[in-house]
Amino acid sequence: MIEPMDPEELTAARAPVRAVLPPETRMGAVHLTVADLDRSLAYYETQIGLRVHARDDGRAQLGTGGEDLLVLTEEPGAKPADGYSGLFHFALLVPERVDLARWLAHAARERVPLSGLSDHFVSEAIYLRDPDHHGIEIYADRPRELWEGQVERLTTLPLDTNDLLATLEDPPAEPFEGLAGGTVMGHVHLCVADVEQTVQYYRDVVGFALMAQLGDQAAFLSAGGYHHHLGGNVWQSAGRPYAPEGYARLTQMTVLLPDAAALDALAERVGGTEVRDPSGIPVALMTAG
Repeated sequence: MIEPMDPEELTAARAPVRAVLPPETRMGAVHLTVADLDRSLAYYETQIGLRVHARDDGRAQLGTGGEDLLVLTEEPGAKPADGYSGLFHFALLVPERVDLARWLAHAARERVPLSGLSDHFVSEAIYLRDPDHHGIEIYADRPRELWEGQVERLTTLPLDTNDLLATLEDPPAEPFEGLAGGTVMGHVHLCVADVEQTVQYYRDVVGFALMAQLGDQAAFLSAGGYHHHLGGNVWQSAGRPYAPEGYARLTQMTVLLPDAAALDALAERVGGTEVRDPSGIPVALMTAG
């Protein structure tokens, strides 16, 4: 097992010229442990609208019919990992604003518990927590031409739900058959031990660009000019280790590279295709498709 990089190793690992990821780089499946797989599948199918792609021996893969977006592994009795480094939320990006409106109409009709509704300038987002306290975001991007080059304006304002639902002719009667096909893992937001170490690793070693930073509290990074593929904050995890066994935790965040050459180059920089970041969070590197 590869151990987290300490600050001295992190400094030594930095190349003289900052690494840059290919613009097509994006996020892949998020792997989580859960206390009760049946309970989790019922939640993700009926409340979130994901489909089970496969299930076998305490493990299930979910998505919207294409690539896997979420992989759940049962660890009976696992406790919520609040206060540890790991997952803050994974973010499911729907293709169109109307898809987000359909999901919100479904949530209102079925009384799905929400933890937040936000306008981030770059996107409109709805937040939830699953039965194991794993954070979830379902969001739609605003057109890129409205925010490109202005990601520093990323903010959190109340979501105008009336305006969002106005994209539907009859929200209470709007049919919902699951999250839209083409939904992808838009970004992953981590609870980290230290923001500066996180930025140094994911920017200087991995090659994401720093898009916005809130001092020593949070940072947002991306490839290809996207507003963020990766976030990290210390709001509940400053100085805290990665959650140990026995907790419902993030067991893999996946970064998808566009081709084998890009994968090999990144693997050489970070020391393999399965690594741990400075907070001890497991990261897998793969090619898309």
